[in-house]
Amino acid sequence: MPLSCPRLAARAVLVHQDRLLLVNAYADNRLGLMCAPGGGVEAGASLPDNLMREVYEETGLQVTVGAPCLVNEFHDPGGDFHQVDIYFRCALSGSAEVDPHWLDSEAVVTRHMWVTRDELAQVPHKPDSLGDVAFGGDGVITYDPLEPILR
Repeated sequence: MPLSCPRLAARAVLVHQDRLLLVNAYADNRLGLMCAPGGGVEAGASLPDNLMREVYEETGLQVTVGAPCLVNEFHDPGGDFHQVDIYFRCALSGSAEVDPHWLDSEAVVTRHMWVTRDELAQVPHKPDSLGDVAFGGDGVITYDPLEPILR
């Protein structure tokens, strides 16, 4: 089966008070899988502008976008889905409190959590390198090779 062009997404590595922000990866909370907030980019806007929009849509939080820190790609070996995620270090530009009544305009994100590095180890999440990137040294860009999507 021929593959379609890879989808491009921008994601936020947002650490506040030694805690990383995670959101659910699937709308139906399938697998309980969590990931960094963000999503597909829209043409005509920069990756940072897309990321600020996505984080706000999913959580209501305002962020500033810093340097890229991770490139991760995954695909569906049995289908034609292939996505490239570019992760950026971000900082809050307002409150860290997500309004409990906040609704994602796309109705995908229904859960969020702030986790420590130790707590992250107990939470199903992708990519596997997220903890090392989030709580590791600044200034290093990591690349995760193509991995199969979890279903």
